[in-house]
Amino acid sequence: MWQKKGVVYKPDGTLAHSISHAQVPFAYKHEDFLRIYFSSRDAQGQSRPTFIDVDYDDPSKILYIHDKPILELGGPGEYDETGSMPAWFVNRPNGDIWLYYTGWNRTWNSYRLSMGLSVSQDGGLTFEKMFAGPIMDRSIQNPIWAAQPSVLIDEDGTWRMWYISAHKCEYIHGYPEPFYRCQSATSKDGIHWDISDVPTLEFDDFLHGVGRPSVFKEDGLYKMYYSYRHTRDYRTDRNQSYRLGYAESRDGTHWERKDDLVGIAKSENPEDFDYQMINYAHRYEHNGKKYLLYNGNGFGAAGFAYAVWED
Repeated sequence: MWQKKGVVYKPDGTLAHSISHAQVPFAYKHEDFLRIYFSSRDAQGQSRPTFIDVDYDDPSKILYIHDKPILELGGPGEYDETGSMPAWFVNRPNGDIWLYYTGWNRTWNSYRLSMGLSVSQDGGLTFEKMFAGPIMDRSIQNPIWAAQPSVLIDEDGTWRMWYISAHKCEYIHGYPEPFYRCQSATSKDGIHWDISDVPTLEFDDFLHGVGRPSVFKEDGLYKMYYSYRHTRDYRTDRNQSYRLGYAESRDGTHWERKDDLVGIAKSENPEDFDYQMINYAHRYEHNGKKYLLYNGNGFGAAGFAYAVWED
């Protein structure tokens, strides 16, 4: 079971790029400290990635808070003009770090998401877009949008991606709510992707949206933590909102949901940070211990917390 250890960080509103939210946390390992990248929002509600550094043995001990975004918004008309949200960081042999991220375009009544790629040559302090356009966007396989990839490189050099793909919208209470499932893709270079026609996590009576797949390999299996929700009233009704799930796969393409093994759930205390929802998890290991970063209420507005696995 995951033992909850408490909230790590929530913006205090004093930084212009980080007025609110610490969403989709990602644990990036440095030799002497853990860097946690996340998405924060400015006064206009526009997302940008930034980070904090924490102590490995006690992630609630914050060593440093970065005072600026690591990636700026795109130019006029570009896919990330109104927001950029970090998804996955990949170390490259030459020392570069690739950041796969979600670009936001607000529309007159909703939003559109695309998948971008940027690179850092200074150890992850700043990132620059590799291309003016997205590496994955709406298409035949992604009718509405594509976003939030999790990326691994297999032993044979094949790049594997699992991401969320929106397939339709329905007006609910006058707002167009997207339905999005999890899909997978493969690549030879991490840039050009072939999308599988086998859904990773398919829609069902409750799974109407999958939030942030987080994939790792262990014991010869691909394993995934993800969040999922219903579409109706998920912002206000905790029975419809995000909760965490878990799935396994032998080949990375065909997955079996094993949500009973997720080992963590929403709090039953209305005062707690994760009473309304629990979402956007990222698992990592350090010194033989397993950790989980995750968001709670308000899709990251309440900050992020951590848990430790205990058998």
